[in-house]
Amino acid sequence: MNTMKVIKNIGLVISLIGFAIFTASMFTGTNKVSEETFNTWASQKVKSEVFIEKAKKEIVGKELSAAQLSSKIVDIAKQSNEYHKSQKEIAWDKIIWIKWNKTYKDFVYPLVRSSATGWVVQNQGLFFFLTFGLAILGGLLFFGADYKLLGPAGIKNNGIFQHSATNRGVLGMIAFVYFVGFYMLLYFFPNYLINPILSVNPIKQALNGNASDQWFLYGFMYCSVMTVFAIRMFIKYRHNNYQIVRTAVVLFFQIAFAFLIPEILVAFNKPWFDFKNAWPLNYTFFFDWNINSLIENGNLGIFMLVWGIILTLVIVPVMVYFYGKRWYCSWVCGCGGLAETLGDPYRQLSSKSLFSWKVERWLIHGVLVFATVMTALTLYTYFAEMETWKELAFGLSVYDVQSSYGFLIGSIFSGVIGTGFYPILGNRVWCRFGCPLAAYMGLVQRFKSRFRITTNGGQCISCGNCSTYCEQGIDVRSYAQKGENIIRSSCVGCGVCSAVCPRGVLKLENGPEDGRINPTQVLLGNDVDLIKLMNEK
Repeated sequence: MNTMKVIKNIGLVISLIGFAIFTASMFTGTNKVSEETFNTWASQKVKSEVFIEKAKKEIVGKELSAAQLSSKIVDIAKQSNEYHKSQKEIAWDKIIWIKWNKTYKDFVYPLVRSSATGWVVQNQGLFFFLTFGLAILGGLLFFGADYKLLGPAGIKNNGIFQHSATNRGVLGMIAFVYFVGFYMLLYFFPNYLINPILSVNPIKQALNGNASDQWFLYGFMYCSVMTVFAIRMFIKYRHNNYQIVRTAVVLFFQIAFAFLIPEILVAFNKPWFDFKNAWPLNYTFFFDWNINSLIENGNLGIFMLVWGIILTLVIVPVMVYFYGKRWYCSWVCGCGGLAETLGDPYRQLSSKSLFSWKVERWLIHGVLVFATVMTALTLYTYFAEMETWKELAFGLSVYDVQSSYGFLIGSIFSGVIGTGFYPILGNRVWCRFGCPLAAYMGLVQRFKSRFRITTNGGQCISCGNCSTYCEQGIDVRSYAQKGENIIRSSCVGCGVCSAVCPRGVLKLENGPEDGRINPTQVLLGNDVDLIKLMNEK
């Protein structure tokens, strides 16, 4: 036992070292812009001779940090803007000085990425080992040691409300700040992630021969974190076959369908495509550039387009009818997979208040309406052969609507808040309050599905474990006490409520529709009354 504790502590130290090197690398490294690199970048990004002249004097040939180079590019762009405005060349202003949420990732990042120099550039493989390698190895040792330390059968949540990391304590707040900070850099300021991006460059080149970017970095991190924390899930829930199989399946879908297959497609000059990602979660599916790209790629592209439409309109509702939204949210979706692995230690933080439930209903369905209206406008302009930037009404264009959705929902909500807020709001913030696909499936599940969680009120001892660990904020105990079936649009069927129940009161079922008891009806608690009620139906 002592040996396993030592291994666990060694694993923690190793993992923290790799994590620290990874974090420190965001603020180190140098850049030196050659004239050739600058000219290539300027020919693609810049239409102002004033900008080019100023930049060549202040940037080209200088050794600068990523922060210094980024700051100089932005300052020169602002100065150039002012000059062109003074000359009443307003049209140019719209080209060079794009919105702040795109300025760094679309304008600054390409030059910073292509001009990186220093030790990391020359030793990408070694740097990968010192960051991802150590973090993954340490994580596996840390969680692997639990296999012997946890003792007899049963799911252990001992001390979870006393630990600073899992009950909004100091460690939890540090994790919250780090997660939010990292996602802000990833979505809006990737020019500060050059060294981490370079660390996964050998893997990207091995898969399809291209250079890595912030999204490949994110995809690899996503898969790595899910894999390490899946080991934790396998150990913690090792006596529950449903949880083991569910975790293995969602991990497979993330690594194969969301990461490897799309990268391999790119290697064969085909569009990057995630076959499991359905509209409206994949909100760009019906954007003009995506449709055109798929059509231009021949039979395979047409198949992808048709598959995406069938997946959304046929497969999703049919599967929800038979299995509830759990088939996707808990078995296929990468967002759900991260929530169930990395987010599992935070599931008890999900609010069960009536106020949260009201916010959830309005917010998630509001996002669904937003996505639907945006897609309708997009398809209208596409089939009407209109430019998306042309104003439709109220001074807005479809491009403005798309950009607003991408910024507010696609970046801030699903990314920064959806994952960054795990340590303070629980692990299903995005799935519960923002995912439009979850809202779509939830409507089908609530009114037309064979899925339900059945309860045996006579066995319930009101321990509250089921409600405490419900990541969707459902007060499961209140249903169990009255013997009601649980039919909620928000339920993702993770099965943890059933897993932590000490009396076997809860059971996930896919039965005939006439067995779905209205959740507003209270059973009398004995078999005679149940049979009578079923016969009446």
